[in-house]
Amino acid sequence: MSIPARRILAACVGACLSGPLFAQTPSAPVVNLSSAQSPYYGSVTTAKATGGTEPLSLDDAIRRGLDHNLGLIEALAQQKQAHGQALRSLQPLLPTVTAEADTGARQINLAAQGFSSSVVGKISQLFPGRDFSNVSLIVKVDTTDASVNYSQTLFDFPNIERYRAAKALTVSAYYGTQSARGLVILNVGDSYLQTLAAGARVDNARALLRADRLTLDQTIEKHKAGTVAKLDELRARVSFENEQQDVIAEENRFAKAKIALNREIGLPAEQQIQLTDAVPYSDLEVMGIDEAKQIAYQNRQDYQGLMARIRAAQLEHRAAKWERLPSLKFNGNYGVTGVTHGLYHGTFAAVGSIEVPLFDEAKFRGDRETAAANLAELTDEFDSLKRQIDQQVRDSILDVQANGELVRVARSNVDLAQQELEQTRERFQAGVDDNLPVVEAQAGLSAAQSHLVDVTVQYNQAKLGLARNLGVVEGQYNTFLRGK
Repeated sequence: MSIPARRILAACVGACLSGPLFAQTPSAPVVNLSSAQSPYYGSVTTAKATGGTEPLSLDDAIRRGLDHNLGLIEALAQQKQAHGQALRSLQPLLPTVTAEADTGARQINLAAQGFSSSVVGKISQLFPGRDFSNVSLIVKVDTTDASVNYSQTLFDFPNIERYRAAKALTVSAYYGTQSARGLVILNVGDSYLQTLAAGARVDNARALLRADRLTLDQTIEKHKAGTVAKLDELRARVSFENEQQDVIAEENRFAKAKIALNREIGLPAEQQIQLTDAVPYSDLEVMGIDEAKQIAYQNRQDYQGLMARIRAAQLEHRAAKWERLPSLKFNGNYGVTGVTHGLYHGTFAAVGSIEVPLFDEAKFRGDRETAAANLAELTDEFDSLKRQIDQQVRDSILDVQANGELVRVARSNVDLAQQELEQTRERFQAGVDDNLPVVEAQAGLSAAQSHLVDVTVQYNQAKLGLARNLGVVEGQYNTFLRGK
C-alpha cells in the first residue's frame, strides 16, 4: 500500500473512532487542565506589546520567567508571610513601651471612698474653732495624668522555643522559594525547547514541501512528454497537497507554542518573538547513582526545606512540653499627676512578677498531642522524600541514557532516509522507476526528521529533569544542555 493510501486509511479510521466523541461534545475545546490551573504556567506583567519582533534567547526567557512567573511570585509572598509570622512571635520576648495621658473634669463622691460624715466629724475635732459643717462629700476636680509604661517578659521558655520554630519556618520558606525558582527554570526551559522543536518541524515541513513541489513539477513535465503515466502526476499532486496540510498544521502549533511561552515569561500574547537559539545538543556523561544521590541531598531545596520544617516541629514540641514552666515578667511606669494648671507630682511603679500556671490541663495536653502528631507526620514525609529522591534520580539517569541513544539512532536514520531519497530521485529522473518510491522516500524522510526533533527535545528535557532532580538546575542548566 502506498504512503498516501495509508494516510487516507488512517484518517478514515481516526474519523470513525473520534466521530462519536465529537458528536457528544461538539463545542468542547481541548484544555490542558494542569497548565490552566498551575500558577507556574502564568505570569504577572504590565508590559505592552511592541510593534516589532522581539529576539528571545533561552537565557532571556529564563530571566523573564524568574521576574514575572506567577508561581515564583506566590512563593516570594509566602516567604514574606513566614518572615512576618516570625516577627510576630518575637514580640512577646521584646520590651513593650507605651505612653498615655489624660485630662478632664471629674466629680467624686467622697462618701464612696470612705469619707463619711463621721470621719469628717473626727477630723473637725483636730481643728477646734473651725467650721466643717459646710464640707460637701461631693467634689469636682480637674486633673491631668501622664505616664510612660514599660513591660517585658524576662523569661518565658515556651515563647522562646516558638520564636525559634518560627525562624526555622522562615528558612523553610526560603528553600521553598529557591525550589520555585528551579521549577520556573525547568518549565520555561521545557517550553522554550518545545517551541524550538515546533519551529524545527515547520522548517522540515517547508523543506519537504519544496521537494514535493519540485517532484510534482518534474512529474508534470514527464507526463507532458509521455514518459510517465497520469497516475504518477496524481500521486505527486496528492503528496504535495498532503505536505501543504502538514505545513499549515505545524505553523499553527508553532504559533500556539510561542503564545504559551509568552504567557509563562510575562510577555503579552500578541507579542511577536523570534527564538535566537538553535535546538541544543551535547552528550552528557551521566554520573553514578551514589554520587547523584549525595548531590541531590546537598542541593535539593525541597529536601533542605523539609529538614527546616522538621526542626520547627521539634521546637514546637519542646514549647508544648514546657508550657508548665513559670514565666518571669517586669512592669513599670513613670509619670506625673495633679490638678490641672496646678501642682503636679511625679509617680512611678516598678513591679516584678512571676506567673505559674496551676491548672490548664486540657490546653497543655492538646498542644503536646498536636505538636507530636505534626512532628511524626513530617518525619514520615522526610523518609518518603528520601525514597522519592532516590527514585527520581534513578529515573532521570535512565531517561538521559536512553534518550541519548535514541538521538544517535535517529540521526543515523535521517542520514539513511536522505540517501534513500536521493537515490530514488536519481532513478526517477533517469526513467528507471516511477515516482512512487520518491513519494515514499519523502514521507520516510519527513517521519525520520520529525522523530529526530522529538527525541532531541526529549533528550534535552531529560537532562533538564536530571539537573532539577539534583537541585542544580538554576546554576547549571547551560552545562547540562550545552555542555558548557
